[in-house]
Amino acid sequence: MSNIILTGDRPTGRLHLGHLVGSLSQRVQLQNSGSYDEMYIEIADAQATTDNSGNIQKVKDNVIEVALDYLSCGLDPNKCTIFLQSEVPELSDLTFYYMNLVTLSRLQRNPTIKQEIVYRNFENSIPVGFMTYPISQAADITAFDANIIPVGDDQLPMIEQTREIVRTFNRLYGETLIEPNAVLPENAACHRLPGTDGQAKMSKSIGNCIYLADSKEEVERKVMRMFTDPNHLRVEDPGVTEGNPVFIYLAAFSKEKHFQEYFRNPENGELEYNNLDELKDHYERGGLGDMKVKKFLNYVLEDTLAPIRAKRHELEEKIPEVYQVLFKGSEKARKKAAATLERVKTAIGLNYRNDLDLINGQVEKYALLHAKEKD
Repeated sequence: MSNIILTGDRPTGRLHLGHLVGSLSQRVQLQNSGSYDEMYIEIADAQATTDNSGNIQKVKDNVIEVALDYLSCGLDPNKCTIFLQSEVPELSDLTFYYMNLVTLSRLQRNPTIKQEIVYRNFENSIPVGFMTYPISQAADITAFDANIIPVGDDQLPMIEQTREIVRTFNRLYGETLIEPNAVLPENAACHRLPGTDGQAKMSKSIGNCIYLADSKEEVERKVMRMFTDPNHLRVEDPGVTEGNPVFIYLAAFSKEKHFQEYFRNPENGELEYNNLDELKDHYERGGLGDMKVKKFLNYVLEDTLAPIRAKRHELEEKIPEVYQVLFKGSEKARKKAAATLERVKTAIGLNYRNDLDLINGQVEKYALLHAKEKD
């Protein structure tokens, strides 16, 4: 079986650090690994309209923002197919067929959907299109026969729902669709990066994000305002690192070289801290202030984001070329999705053009009927 990767994002805002550690970095690693046969990266603009129907311009504007973030982080259109969901109408057809395989109560139990409904204050007015997000995602995944889905752990319920839909379809209509597997980042700190305000998830809708496109000054301002241990009031106070966003970010982004560069005494060359464990130990026993730790985090993040920011500035001078990447990718994606749709319709029994048995049977049926009428 081929190894095919499918992943993507809704263009409802610029991408942030949570996207970088949760999926973007992993996508680039997979892209460059040579251990896959095809790789599709979707900008889910059609899905984004389900909760932005009154502000389509927001979606259109953010398509280019997401595309710039993708390319700036190292996704290469020569190695992967970056496409627009709205340019592949076959995905909507697949979504429609899969809707008959899922109950409303099952959608309502999906933890990711339940959480997103709360974030968007949809409790009393949930758009039907948004409610069927897991079904739409199943269509996206199965359209490309994808079996490798890089995600953060907040997306695991969505992948599991896709697996359920695949199993149901195959049971009813025969082995047609491929069951996907979620791939989480190896670093556990990257599974779900918290917001700068300490909330469980960095979310565009809440505004607690550090964006990949943020300027050096914006990143520093957000880092210095980050939530830490609320009981760590004085430098000498013992602090808590578990659940502390500053230390979670350091676990996700810091490398040995950062300690070597930042914490080396300029006079004697000795290191204050060799690694994150030593830094955490000092914070937990007291004597290490939040400001010193935050300044180090800012240094680490600037080292991470500076090359991404520089590449983005280059691409911002080539916007027409970026759109061409999307258009060419969409053409390729549509061919693949069309073949899957044909296979799905044939399995269901709705592929009339190629059903010669049906056509010939109807010919014989009406020939006999007309013969009887003549008799």
